[in-house]
Amino acid sequence: MKLMKEKSHNKASSDSSSSGHSSGVHHNTQGIQQLLAAEKRAAERVAAARLRKARRIKQAREEATAEIEQYRAEREKQFREYEAKHMGSREDIAAKIDRDTEEHLKEIEENIRKNKDALIDDLIGLAIHVHPEVHPNYFILKTFNKI
Repeated sequence: MKLMKEKSHNKASSDSSSSGHSSGVHHNTQGIQQLLAAEKRAAERVAAARLRKARRIKQAREEATAEIEQYRAEREKQFREYEAKHMGSREDIAAKIDRDTEEHLKEIEENIRKNKDALIDDLIGLAIHVHPEVHPNYFILKTFNKI
């Protein structure tokens, strides 16, 4: 009796496992399909998030570049205003240098005109009125009987 119960139990369990096995395979396939679909959706979401991030980074970079350009233009404008206020324009500076040079040349020409005659007289006087003198080394050499 005990053997009969075991045989019937084994048969029943093999029947249920065979019928359960085919339904389990179908159930496993459906679960795998769901997992693959979920993985695909997750990958699409990650890709979309990466794309949004790349767009935000690109937009931030463009905004930063525009802001830097605006700041640079503003600082250049401030510098030009400062330069014009404190130094004048380049043409003004060049004109001032030219005026200063002309004034300096006029002073030199005036000094030449004033002192020309006196300088010529001094040079002629030195050439005409020569005072011969013995060189000091002559006396030193004479002392040692080298001459």
